[in-house]
Amino acid sequence: MTLTADDLFSALSHPMRLRTIVLLSQVGELCVCELSSALDLSQPVISRHLAQLKQIGLLSSRKQGLWVYYQLNVALPTWATNIIETTRTGVITTSPYQDDVTTLTNMKDRPNQACC
Repeated sequence: MTLTADDLFSALSHPMRLRTIVLLSQVGELCVCELSSALDLSQPVISRHLAQLKQIGLLSSRKQGLWVYYQLNVALPTWATNIIETTRTGVITTSPYQDDVTTLTNMKDRPNQACC
């Protein structure tokens, strides 16, 4: 993996990408519709952010039927994983990060429970 510190911090400097990374680090794999709902973003906007995060190697994805699921890349360098974990631990009980988890938890029609 060729993730650089510049790439990581540039990606995390955008509030929506940071919220996405914090949410994925908190709950694991999510589909686009779950991320769109939790972050209150349209599907095209969240997809654009996800593509940027995937392009630099922060995320991996898999397709299952109609849905695309994203998770943190398991091949991230240890230094990057440590930064993400430290950030998540520091902000998860604050708004908007805690709100994102609550919104996701309250989402009706989540994949693997029903179609979204």
